Amino acid sequence: MVYDLALAQSLTWRLLPPVPDPVGFAGSVAGISNGAMLVGGGANFPDNVGPWGKTPKTWYDDLFVLEKPDGSWKKVGKLPRKMGYSVALTVPDGVLCIGGADGDRHYPDVFVLQYRHGKVTTKSLSPLPLPLANACGAVLNGIVYMAGGIETPTDTTAENLFLSLDLRQPESGWQRLPPWPGPGRMLAVAGAQAGKFYLFSGTEVFAEPKTGAIKRRYLADAYAYDPEQRTWTRLADLPNPTVAAPSPAFPSGQNQLLVPGGDDGANADRNLILKENHPGFRAEVLAYNTLTNTWTVVGNVSPKTGANDDTKKPALWAPVTTPAVVWNGKWILPGGEVRPGLRTNRVLITSPQKQ
Repeated sequence: MVYDLALAQSLTWRLLPPVPDPVGFAGSVAGISNGAMLVGGGANFPDNVGPWGKTPKTWYDDLFVLEKPDGSWKKVGKLPRKMGYSVALTVPDGVLCIGGADGDRHYPDVFVLQYRHGKVTTKSLSPLPLPLANACGAVLNGIVYMAGGIETPTDTTAENLFLSLDLRQPESGWQRLPPWPGPGRMLAVAGAQAGKFYLFSGTEVFAEPKTGAIKRRYLADAYAYDPEQRTWTRLADLPNPTVAAPSPAFPSGQNQLLVPGGDDGANADRNLILKENHPGFRAEVLAYNTLTNTWTVVGNVSPKTGANDDTKKPALWAPVTTPAVVWNGKWILPGGEVRPGLRTNRVLITSPQKQ
């Protein structure tokens, strides 16, 4: 694996004020509206131990706003319901929230959060053709593209479903497009760069034949969709799966997409054994070059917090199951999960830029 030193030198992470919750959330929605960052919803285990702890998984509808990077978070309202694991994207009107889940079911709802004059309003758009959570999406030339996901909490297959919504005429609703030539998946990473939509990694879902237990198959394949040709191209595989990595990927320059961390599945079958000894997820930031069809490592997700940095401290580990947000050209990872069941309230920021 090649290491891109020029880009890595600029990939220095620092911390913004933490989301105002002592535990933090996974699966929140996040994005920018009228120059301010909104973060809301998601789920956690209030004792922050995980599913083997004493408190059940809890879902939230609280919305918070950070009006400037050196400001303070404020509670600014609520989502339409307690929810998490939607696709969340910044669009001209605000923060677009697509699908999602609560503790009982998945939803097809689509709405935009708009922050103005200290308040958040919600504008509904055309719903998805079916309920979906754990999908991925990106915006390309005014069109939202959305891929994969699962329809119900107990699904034994993930969707091979590719949809689009034209934000210039959202009343036309979601359109079904040709699916990628690979397995259905959830928790993939989407991206938009060089006039194409990109789909990276994700995990298949299947029922174990003997026990019926729901299992995951971690994927490292990658694809690009050309909207003009309405065709998919298989790309070079990722060096490793990046399941549930923050999405969408960050467009660096004119021909790169950056993917931070993710779960490679190495410990997926040992979570209940490892529990608090789980080593966390991958921290490498991968860069895909759209011109050369190659992957490089361009650094790690690792914030500096002062002279007493302790990279063995879970709160400093790379998060998964959180949206990636671009704010004034900077890349932000708000909260997320740093090992199975363990949330973080830390908000990471960096400015990836070739020197």
